[in-house]
This record gives sequence, C-alpha cells and structure tokens, in this order.
Amino acid sequence: MVEKHSQSFFGQSTGLTLLSSSKSDSFIFFKCIKKKPDGSWEKPSLGEGKTIKCNLDEIVMILEVLQRNSDSWSSYHNFKDVKTQISFKWEGGAKKKLLIYIGNYSKMLNFSQTEIFRLLLKHILEEKIEFATILKIPSGKTVVSGPKSIEQRNQDNNATVLPTVKESIENNENEVSQINGVIEGETEKALLIQFNKDK
Repeated sequence: MVEKHSQSFFGQSTGLTLLSSSKSDSFIFFKCIKKKPDGSWEKPSLGEGKTIKCNLDEIVMILEVLQRNSDSWSSYHNFKDVKTQISFKWEGGAKKKLLIYIGNYSKMLNFSQTEIFRLLLKHILEEKIEFATILKIPSGKTVVSGPKSIEQRNQDNNATVLPTVKESIENNENEVSQINGVIEGETEKALLIQFNKDK
C-alpha cells in the first residue's frame, strides 16, 4: 500500500484527475480542467478548473454506479456558498461508457478507463476504511496495559488492542480506588471510556 494515489483521464478537451493525498484522510478530490481556446490547459494552481472533495459516503455511492448496481448518482457540494452539482451516470443501457459531470465540466470514460477508475476507487476506499477510521490517541494521554479481560475481549472480537486508562481516585483520606477502562471513541472535546465492571 502507498500513501498517495493520483490517476488522470484526459480526452481532447477535458481532463479529470482522481487524487487521494493520504490513505489516512477520509476523503478524495476530483479535479477537472478544460482546454482553453488557445490550446493550453487550465491550471488548478492558478485557480482554474474545478476541484471537489468527496467523503467516504460519496465514494461508496460512486462505486455503486461503477459496479453497475445503479444507473446513476448525483449530489450537490457546497463550498464557500458556491453549490456544485456532481453526477455519475451510464450512457445507454449497455453501461460501457460513464458520463461524469462536475459543475460545468463533463468527462466521458470508455470501458477500460471506467474499469481502471472502479478498481482504483475500490482500492482507495478499502485503504481509507482501514487507515482513516482508526482511533487516534491524543498526545499527552497516558496509555497503560489493560486488564486481561479487556485484552481477551479484543482477541475474541479479532480487534486491535484498544488504548486503556488507569486512574487512582481518592475517596477519602484512607481509601483509594483504582478505575480501569478502555478508550472506545473520541472527539476534540470528549472521550468515550468503557469502564470495567469490577472497577
């Protein structure tokens, strides 16, 4: 597996690039460019062309079309109050040519290009499911080995070992309780900790 993927599909007047900057990002980009009247191509580095960002849900829906389970899929993207319609649909009933519309840009992929696009997007989705959805441990948190019951639970579920926490709580001057738990989820503002039944 590699960290980045990029694949371009060019025709006579329109180009489409699928870009995954990192397997740990839960999104991909589609970049569209057109040939200008002077024969040169639009340059995204100069703000030309159109770039949209698609999340995991949208990747799944695009794959539904590419795997020929759906005839079409479309959605709207809103970025800085600019709405862009995107659409993926088959031309005709034979499903040999795929039409992609991103705003004012359109690109047709032939059968071989569609297969490359499908296989790459499927591979990228599998990578992102594995690497972009893992629990990220915030820096500064102490992680210690957990009780055997937690480790056993992880083995039984064929899961990766979850980070555990161990805290000492003073109930009064003479009594200290040990609390053991597993971090099962987190956001920027909170942690979801599953505590052991035996404390």
